[in-house]
Amino acid sequence: MQTTEIRETWTALYARLSLDDGNVGESMSIQSQKAILTRKAEELGIYNYQFYVDDGYSGTNFNRPSFQQMIADIEAGKVTCVITKDLSRLGRNYLESGAYIEVFFPKHQVRYIAVNDGVDSANSGEMDITPFKNILNEFYSRDVSKKVKSGKYIRASQGKFMGTHAPFGYQKDPEDKNHLIADEETAPTVRYIFQLALQGMGNNKIGKILYEQKIPKPAYYKPEYFGKFLVKEDDAYNWKQETIIRILRNPLYKGYFWVQKYDKKHFKQETRGISP
Repeated sequence: MQTTEIRETWTALYARLSLDDGNVGESMSIQSQKAILTRKAEELGIYNYQFYVDDGYSGTNFNRPSFQQMIADIEAGKVTCVITKDLSRLGRNYLESGAYIEVFFPKHQVRYIAVNDGVDSANSGEMDITPFKNILNEFYSRDVSKKVKSGKYIRASQGKFMGTHAPFGYQKDPEDKNHLIADEETAPTVRYIFQLALQGMGNNKIGKILYEQKIPKPAYYKPEYFGKFLVKEDDAYNWKQETIIRILRNPLYKGYFWVQKYDKKHFKQETRGISP
């Protein structure tokens, strides 16, 4: 006698919030999305559901932890329906969103519902407008990307502080958080090298002074912090001219803050290239 295994299945209630969406207000919050999804599921008589939540992930990138877990559960035959607040919560890349909605979900016999957009794959007539809404969602991300990039360039051109932390050797000005001031308690060796250079000493002379005064070179600290590049005791003070030149030529040690070094040519691009 052959027995059939009964596999537990459920409905996936997927919520997503990116950093940009967080500025919209409480209506876009994860808690609000959960309430909308729960109400919709129960209106349909669905009480066996699980939440999949990605908080702080962009809709243009589908490599999100909970989303990928939901996809794995779908492929394992555990999920029979997916509900999102709207199409943009699923994603803002119209090609990939369309591939999931029109190919992946039907292939695995998964019903898809986007509550606020009135999309329900159980009703083919409601799906006709879906591709156009996905394109509009991608245009929104493209527009946000342009505005953010433009704002950063403007702040950089005005000489305002762009980072979350001050660079080594500097601290934020207590009176103006957009500017930096020197931190006299940090980078004493670097300051000393610049003082010697301002006195007219060459790289070779500076290296000899550092050696005579037993001032350790950067590699001396690497065993403590990185566990590699072990050096002999005497070699710890043997500064190479290349190291001194690199310090004196580093614009960051001269008070500059280097921003916009890397740039994304397209808002969907995950890696950054060096800006021209």
